[in-house]
Amino acid sequence: MKRSHRFVALGGAVTLTLAACTSASPSVSLTEVELQLQWLDQAQFSGYYAAAEQGYYAAEGLEVKFLSGGGTVSPQEVGSQPDGPEFTIAWVPKVLQAREAGSDLVQIAQMFQEAPTLSVSWKDAGITSPADFEGKRVGAWPFGNELEVLAAATLAGLTQGTDYTRVEQDFDMSELIAAQDGCAASDTDCVDVAEAMVYNEWAQLLEATDPATGELYQPEQFNVINYNDIGVAMLQDALWARAAWLAEDGNEDVATKFLRASFKGWIYCRENPDDCVQYALDHGSVWGRGHLTWMMNEVNALIWPSPDGIGVLDTDKWAQTIDTATAGAILTAEPAEGAYRLDLTEAALDGLDDATGTDWVKPTVEITEGGE
Repeated sequence: MKRSHRFVALGGAVTLTLAACTSASPSVSLTEVELQLQWLDQAQFSGYYAAAEQGYYAAEGLEVKFLSGGGTVSPQEVGSQPDGPEFTIAWVPKVLQAREAGSDLVQIAQMFQEAPTLSVSWKDAGITSPADFEGKRVGAWPFGNELEVLAAATLAGLTQGTDYTRVEQDFDMSELIAAQDGCAASDTDCVDVAEAMVYNEWAQLLEATDPATGELYQPEQFNVINYNDIGVAMLQDALWARAAWLAEDGNEDVATKFLRASFKGWIYCRENPDDCVQYALDHGSVWGRGHLTWMMNEVNALIWPSPDGIGVLDTDKWAQTIDTATAGAILTAEPAEGAYRLDLTEAALDGLDDATGTDWVKPTVEITEGGE
C-alpha cells in the first residue's frame, strides 16, 4: 500500500485529509489510493466524500485519501509526479498544457458535463462579451485557472497588456465589489470584470450586502458572461490517472473500481444533497451551510443529467475545448492520441443503476447572507 509521496506545490504545502471507510471490516485488507482534489475541501467534491462515507469505496476494496488543493497547489503538477497520487481532479486545458510539457496524465472520466466559468461585471460597465474586455482591467486567477478567460479574450482579437490589463485576481469577488464606482487605471485592488465559478464566487457575490441599499446584491445588478453560451467553454473537473500507473498489472481494475464507487457517490449526492453538504462540512470546508447548499445544487447541475452515463466524455465538448485552447493560444497543437480513454468509465458503468439522471430536476436554492 502507498505510504508517502513527494508533492509539487507552487509555494505552499499540500494538506492531507483521510476519508474513513467506516463500513469496512478491520480484518479486510484495503488497497490504499489517493485522490488529488482540484481545490479546497468543499461540496464540489462531495460525491467522493459520499463514496467514502457510504462505504462504496470499501465495498470495492479501496481506501481513499483526499489531498486538498487550493491556493498554490497545482493539481496537474502534483498528479504528474511518478510517485504522485493515483487519481487527480483537474480542468482539461491545464492538464493538456501539462501533457505538452511531458505529463502522462490520461483522462479516465469527465465528471462535469458543462463548464462553470463566468465573467461578472457591473451592469453599467457594459461588458457583455469578451470583446468588451478592451481597455478594461480583467480579473483572472493564476495556476491554470485563468485559461478560459484569456483564451476567450484572444479569440475576440484582444492582446493581453496591449488591449486589456490582466489582473491576477484573488479567489473571491472583493476586487469586483471595489469597482462598484469604477476602476482607476492605477488601482491594483479593482477589476472591471471578475472571474467566477457559478457554484462558488458567483454565490459569494450574491451573499454580500450592498452598502448602498443594505440588502444583498441582486443578479440584475450584474452582467454575466457564461462561456457555455458563447461557444468557447472548456471542460473542467475531469478525473485523471498517469498512463504509467495504469499500465502496471492490476491498476486498470483498481481504476475501474474507483470510478464505480465514485459514480455511486455522485448518484447519492444527487438524491441526498443535504447529506452531502454535511459531508463537506465534516471535511472541514471553510464555507457555511448556506453557501455549500448552493454549491451542492450547482455542482449537481453540472453533472446531471449525464445522457450517456455519469463520467462519459462528450467528445463534441472535448473537441470544443481543444478548438478553444488551440485558437486561444493555450495549446500549441491538438493533443496526441491517448489523452483520454473511454473504456474504464464504460466498465465502471456496467450494471450501475440510474447513472444518467435524466429525470433529475434542479431545485431552487435560496441565497443566505454570508453563506451561513
